[in-house]
Amino acid sequence: MGDWRGAGMNDEQRLAAYDAFARDAREELAGCNARMEALRAEGKTKTATYRQLFANRMTLADIVRRLEDHGL
Repeated sequence: MGDWRGAGMNDEQRLAAYDAFARDAREELAGCNARMEALRAEGKTKTATYRQLFANRMTLADIVRRLEDHGL
């Protein structure tokens, strides 16, 4: 089995990867919030799409919170 912690990456590369992951998670959360707001404005809060976005938002918000807890 290989090393799951970024095999072949030095500390600087690994930090850059974490920073990119944190940025992507925040951007995805913002996009999810925007799509939900648009659906809410259209009165489509009971749709499957809205509910899936809600679940995604909960997951992304938890990821972002954990990143912030660790200073990322």
